[in-house]
Amino acid sequence: MVSLYVIALVSQADVIGPRHVEPGAWDVVSKVVDITVPGVPGFLVRMARGKSKAEHKRVSQGQGVDALLAPDPEARCRIESQSVADGRYAQTLACPQKKSTPLHIVRSGSYDASGFAGQAIVTGTTPKGALRITLDQRASRIGA
Repeated sequence: MVSLYVIALVSQADVIGPRHVEPGAWDVVSKVVDITVPGVPGFLVRMARGKSKAEHKRVSQGQGVDALLAPDPEARCRIESQSVADGRYAQTLACPQKKSTPLHIVRSGSYDASGFAGQAIVTGTTPKGALRITLDQRASRIGA
């Protein structure tokens, strides 16, 4: 009886939020929803809103959504905290800048076997004041 209960819980966990994703090529697309950067001309801010950038990732067999959430190594960001469970994720990153304090990125959203969707909020300081950028993010498989 107990073993049937355990099997039911394991099966239910997979339905609620499987951590594994299909191996292959993936795109993580970040779209600028809102942006405040002191000292940047208004027309450049308006041009940035709605723009998207894709980060290409390769996921191997057996890897989970964690692989899609991993920061770009070139950015040298450090994961300060991360929670990935029950179809939801939350992550906090610190990313160094050359001449200022680190940028902080707080990400949260939902995931399933087909990828993830959520929001990232980037905060930090520039010589002219505080910056804040809000991004919508979505990961989707684009090929084998």
